[in-house]
Amino acid sequence: MGRKVTVATCALNQWALDFEGNLQRILKSIEVAKNKGARYRLGPELEICGYGCWDHYYESDTLLHSLQVLAALLESPVTQDIICDVGMPVMHRNVRYNCRVIFLNRRILLIRPKMALANEGNYRELRWFSPWSRSRQVDEYFLPRMIQDVTKQETVPFGDAVLATWDTCIGSEICEELWTPHSPHVAMGLDGVEIFTNASGSHHVLRKAHARVDLVSMATTKNGGIYLLANQKGCDGDRLYYDGCATIVMNGSVFAQGSQFSLDDVEVLTATLDLEDVRSYRAEISSRSLAVRAFIATCVGRTSAAWRRARWLRGPGPRGFRAWAAALSTHQCERQDAGMCQGSLGLLGPWMADQQVLADVRNIVGQVTYTPQDPRDLCGRLLTTCYMASENSSQETCERARDLAQQIGSHHIGLSIDPAVRAVVGVFSLVTGKRPLFAVHGGSSRENLALQNVQARIRMVLAYLFAQLSLWSRGIRGGLLVLGSANVDESLLGYLTKYDCSSADINPIGGISKTDLRAFVQLCVERFQLPALCRILSAPATAELEPLADGRVSQTDEEDMGMTYAELSVYGRLRKIAKMGPYSMFCKLVNMWRDKYTPRQVLRLEGSGQQDLDGVD
Repeated sequence: MGRKVTVATCALNQWALDFEGNLQRILKSIEVAKNKGARYRLGPELEICGYGCWDHYYESDTLLHSLQVLAALLESPVTQDIICDVGMPVMHRNVRYNCRVIFLNRRILLIRPKMALANEGNYRELRWFSPWSRSRQVDEYFLPRMIQDVTKQETVPFGDAVLATWDTCIGSEICEELWTPHSPHVAMGLDGVEIFTNASGSHHVLRKAHARVDLVSMATTKNGGIYLLANQKGCDGDRLYYDGCATIVMNGSVFAQGSQFSLDDVEVLTATLDLEDVRSYRAEISSRSLAVRAFIATCVGRTSAAWRRARWLRGPGPRGFRAWAAALSTHQCERQDAGMCQGSLGLLGPWMADQQVLADVRNIVGQVTYTPQDPRDLCGRLLTTCYMASENSSQETCERARDLAQQIGSHHIGLSIDPAVRAVVGVFSLVTGKRPLFAVHGGSSRENLALQNVQARIRMVLAYLFAQLSLWSRGIRGGLLVLGSANVDESLLGYLTKYDCSSADINPIGGISKTDLRAFVQLCVERFQLPALCRILSAPATAELEPLADGRVSQTDEEDMGMTYAELSVYGRLRKIAKMGPYSMFCKLVNMWRDKYTPRQVLRLEGSGQQDLDGVD
């Protein structure tokens, strides 16, 4: 005899302070979840106001409008007969918390504040919120009058608690708590929680999606149970991109997984799972049973009464938990492969089936009836590529750029920057009476570097000029964003010119090493049938800012830097990930490269990198 439960989690494209839009996307996700038979719906972290509000969290307006959205959700017929778990900031005793608000049929069941805040790397949650530090304890939270008018409740539980139904128990984690050494799901699982939920605002970093799936899978592999993870998607106005990938896991196995980088504003995953599978899985792990006994002995008389597992939530109300547990129905779970979004080259059909995506495309291209049939045609309307050649550019590089543009369908422009370079250098010569020369023509290293940087900066100026006016010149409304091309290894080393390719509206590869970029390009060769990329992979990396030798490239990046890109990637990982300084890095590399370089050669490599760093203006 099984006990089937149908649960839903989602990935939403929420925007900071877009309260009306965020409300509509939340309602749509709840409606989709109900239509798929779910009786519990989990949404992303801070979905009501958006995650990237920054110092707007300090404003009372942000709290007020979040409460207004919550009131609208409570009143909506869409939210009836399904447990809704939404994220928003909540002020309790004049302290601001990042919370989950869980409600059913116009009654708030629990407000669960976040207990471990993300405060490293790109995250600064401790700037705006305080963590709830009272483990397994709750307060009474006095609801604002606008919420009381809807729920007819004066107070609700606020704190570290779980929800108990007649048939199961549900416990919440919030994003960072999954990543901590002693995650709440450990204690919750030992105390009988069978369904774990995690609302996340987790941004994209290479391989991070794999890490999330591994963490969720391992949590339920060791402890058993069902785990739902929701996540934000898109760019909500911050500098980060959230990649979605909502997940449903049971007993270490993935039962549903959302797409990565989806353009859908709302993506809902559901799965129908059997609680008896959780119980039988747990029962045969003897070490877990012993841990449960020890856990209960520790908790008796100390905290178990304070936690109370939210049994007060079984009070009177429409249908209530008893009806919810009985109404959970069988529904075939959806399964989608996660991974790299193949862009307009591979998923044009499914994307265009989404009316919101199609409306956005029509708005961007300025044609209300436009429906793309060919990926290359859409690419030509969205992407402009520009090869800005100089007298130092090789014919091979020009041909590679042209061939790639033809294969992907971008609107391609080829131009020469030589007149602009001569004009700028001419102004300098007119004022000073001196004309700088490249090193191969007898100039000093200072002159040589200055002439290279002039070319790089003029390309930046022209890129922004064409971004603003190239569509206008073609009789098309709107403007373009400039894409940058600096990778993380070059940025860490300082191998770049200030205000050149490092200056852009968006830098898609700014956080990616050259080694990973090459692997990505190789994948594109295999997935998208773009032979031009093969020639790009085989070509030496070069800025082409110094004079050619017999028409061929005489300058390469690796020669300029004094190390290979593979070596530079190692430096980047040691510096950024391992947090090593020059001395500890030297000690590490002496051992790592002992079969390749002597200690003195390693020291020279480190010195060459520093010399390049000092040489770039």
